[in-house]
Amino acid sequence: MDFEIRKDRTKPQGRKKLTREREAYSRLMRQGVSNREACRIVGIDVRTGQKWRNGRHAYGNRKALPPINVVAAPSGPSRYLGEADRIHIADRLREKATVRAIAAELGRSPSTVSREIRRNRHPVSGQYRPHTAQARADARRPRPKPGKIGENPQLRDFIQDHLDIRWSPEQICQALRAQFPQRPEMHVVHETVYQALYVQGRGELRRELTRALRTGRARRRPRRQAQQRQPRYATPMVMISERPAEAADRAVPGHWEGDLIIGKDGKSAIGTLVERATRYVMLLHLPADHGAESVRNALVTTVQTPPSHLRRSLTWDQGSEMAAHGSFTLTTDVPVYFCDPASPWQRGSNENTNGLLRQYFPQGTDLAVHTREHLDAVAAELNGRPRKTLGWETPAERLHKLLTA
Repeated sequence: MDFEIRKDRTKPQGRKKLTREREAYSRLMRQGVSNREACRIVGIDVRTGQKWRNGRHAYGNRKALPPINVVAAPSGPSRYLGEADRIHIADRLREKATVRAIAAELGRSPSTVSREIRRNRHPVSGQYRPHTAQARADARRPRPKPGKIGENPQLRDFIQDHLDIRWSPEQICQALRAQFPQRPEMHVVHETVYQALYVQGRGELRRELTRALRTGRARRRPRRQAQQRQPRYATPMVMISERPAEAADRAVPGHWEGDLIIGKDGKSAIGTLVERATRYVMLLHLPADHGAESVRNALVTTVQTPPSHLRRSLTWDQGSEMAAHGSFTLTTDVPVYFCDPASPWQRGSNENTNGLLRQYFPQGTDLAVHTREHLDAVAAELNGRPRKTLGWETPAERLHKLLTA
């Protein structure tokens, strides 16, 4: 009997005997204890703890073991790293842990941890010291900070001058990069311009410049869904589904989109025409009314302005102003295709242009007061604006290339 007891005591312990230790080690790691300290408390070798924490690959007769899902103790409901987080990062870096492993333990993005190490490590030795890192982060955090536009008078004046001529923030930012390619202090993104206009208390750009924006709003608001509407008349129409494929992919110029912008109380209007390939704009002068006959006559006069090879088709919505579309086609030999009900995206170029035109012709104003000369000047200004979809060329430049080719 004594022999058997002594025999059991000398029997190797084996891996199964460490089940309780592994569970205790897991609890300590979830509490944010470092690997070395957890191994000391449980009473295991540091390398054993590393295998438990990182998992083990299969080799020989040994099976693979999954890693322990380690989560550090949360430092609080904050979007910023706290001192406890930085201490955990420093401990794990000393243990040669990867950035992704540390990020998983903290429940953060790997880029957050990588950026934290890069910003706050010692500039000479390259070591990451948590308390020093915390002090540096606290020193950078005070707000408000001076903005890039407010600190650079030349940049501010450039942006204000182009907002005065109704350029969009994105167009301005592209122009800055084109005119000052070797000066990064003159480069901003369009969100920076919007922030300088909208955010209270910054004072980087004059608030009245918001009236030069396309929407004219002094603050942002969410987009609204387009309202559903029914066809206003029933007449033989050729639908957009029958339009040639060359018009849909904008491969061939000469396909136009049209619509009306309506004035105060629906009593006045201006017609808009946009060429799909170049985004070139022409405006219809409708001083008396915007009935079917007036729109038809204005369309006949305006559409015959460009050369014949740039008059291939016209796409319109199902408004009553196009009731005389058959007569228009007979006169100009330009077929008219109609969009589906409540589908403004089928005339996307025209819808975008109408938004641009509202900077010149605000909603709720009388549009009959504008002369033919004023409409031509507005169209020329729009055709002289660089467009992102054209590789920052202007519609006039793109149309000139087509005509000269």
